Amino acid sequence: MMKLSVKAIGESLLTQSGKSDILIIRFMKKTSITVTEASRNFADCVNRAHYQNVTFVLLKNGEPVARLVPDNEKVCVGRDLAEALAKNDLPENEARAWHRNLEAARKILKAPADKWR
Repeated sequence: MMKLSVKAIGESLLTQSGKSDILIIRFMKKTSITVTEASRNFADCVNRAHYQNVTFVLLKNGEPVARLVPDNEKVCVGRDLAEALAKNDLPENEARAWHRNLEAARKILKAPADKWR
């Protein structure tokens, strides 16, 4: 029998509908499970991810090491962001403010020491 820790989390997705952006808030289940439990019940985990939109956080020695996520998860990659920004015409003052905020964020944010986390 699997021991599961289930949390409901809210996830926000930004989609473009015509000219207006619509914020969609969707709730999904996030479940923490050990790697051993996941390996013993792999088919069940895959089915739950697919049919019930459950995301599994795999733990090794109590630390998160991997995730098993439904395939319908929305991921924004750099190319998607660049295309979305190219479609919007910001007034010059807003564009400059956005650029300043971006530069400030780049100075503050650091790349993770371990690129696999």
